[in-house]
Amino acid sequence: MTLEPPPEHPTDETRAYRRALGSFATGVCVVTADSPQGPLGLTINSFTSVSLEPRLLLWCIDEQSERWPVFAAADRFAVHVLPAGDEQIAARFARGVALLDPHEFERRPDGPPCLPEALARFECAVHDRIQMGDHMVIVGRVETYATAEGDALTFWRGRYGSLGADQ
Repeated sequence: MTLEPPPEHPTDETRAYRRALGSFATGVCVVTADSPQGPLGLTINSFTSVSLEPRLLLWCIDEQSERWPVFAAADRFAVHVLPAGDEQIAARFARGVALLDPHEFERRPDGPPCLPEALARFECAVHDRIQMGDHMVIVGRVETYATAEGDALTFWRGRYGSLGADQ
């Protein structure tokens, strides 16, 4: 391992730090919630389990995101773990408005909008919101979940990949 000296400019330092964080391979998820304009999606890789009992999970959103106001205020949301091959879905919800058309989601009567295809889906009620640095940590209480067979979409050093049982 070669230790890198800090770059001279803050923007260089931020880029270098982001590249270092990109060395950690993650799964790719899309979070959905209702907005005043309709159901909205957001691609994330900041997803983790917090507790098995009670069933809690968390994810983070950058306060600079144009979707921050919606997700910071949402009482319910769904996290979708994307299957391998869903790079287009991940890219679609990574930038821009990312509103869902009526044929693109389903929902339980009192639940959040949900994508029909996912390796795993967790429907949550907000348990807590914690402002930390330039992000908000959103902790969800899992109300229901579902799983499917398949390989997982991954993200590592700026590239999509996959991870599965045969690898």
